[in-house]
Amino acid sequence: MFLSLRPLLEGTTFYVVSAILGLIVGSFANVCIHRLPKNESVVKPASRCPKCLTPIRMWDNIPVISYLLLRGRCRACGVSISARYPAVEALNAILYLLAALRFGGSTATFFYFLFITALIVITFIDYDLQIIPDEITLPGIPIGLLAGWLILPDPFYRAVNMGITASLIGAATGFLLYYSIAFISRGGMGGGDIKMMAMIGAVLGWKGVILTTFLASCAGSIAGLYLMVFKGKGRKAKVPFGPFLAAGALMSLFLGQEIVSWYIWHGQR
Repeated sequence: MFLSLRPLLEGTTFYVVSAILGLIVGSFANVCIHRLPKNESVVKPASRCPKCLTPIRMWDNIPVISYLLLRGRCRACGVSISARYPAVEALNAILYLLAALRFGGSTATFFYFLFITALIVITFIDYDLQIIPDEITLPGIPIGLLAGWLILPDPFYRAVNMGITASLIGAATGFLLYYSIAFISRGGMGGGDIKMMAMIGAVLGWKGVILTTFLASCAGSIAGLYLMVFKGKGRKAKVPFGPFLAAGALMSLFLGQEIVSWYIWHGQR
């Protein structure tokens, strides 16, 4: 008799499994963040100390826990390891847990897990190097379209499936809107942002593109003011926009329906 997966997709068990999965995939996200910009394989070699290159043993590579037990240092050479590694793992786990709580044990939830991790990897690579890797966005567009066609609900009216038409319109809206911004601003918006928004549009639809843009612009403006007032940065200082787009997309995913409903309700008063 085949083992049923139903108990793993229900209640507290599913939430715990989702968080643990988030920690594990978060560890892989760290590998992607470190290696993708260098055009290195994310599979080989195995994880190793960035300083002495000693392979990390399996029991020293348990997400978050090993970092705490080793007090943030390599067992072999004693060099300090960045706290960002466990932070990425914890962030991925928290967002997986929130997705599980929000969407339940559906097939769409597992796709959203993938989407969340992709946004986290993009965020940290863009923050570090001001690039958004094509290795994520270009496959992400057709994968998002396929998911929109087969399994994803409409993020703003979850009783209805998104469908291929809405997914295509979302991807086209994201691409054309940001291509237009890049053209008008003469390079003020990079090609990576354009492809990223096409991917986001395929997953969240055209409403998600608009809401993500609005939320990202608000957050980016606040961050820009902070840098000018407290850090002495000029108005022309370059600030990577990918992290703000990722944050806006996550807010649209988790709270888009509520935000739009709130806006419509207050607009009719």
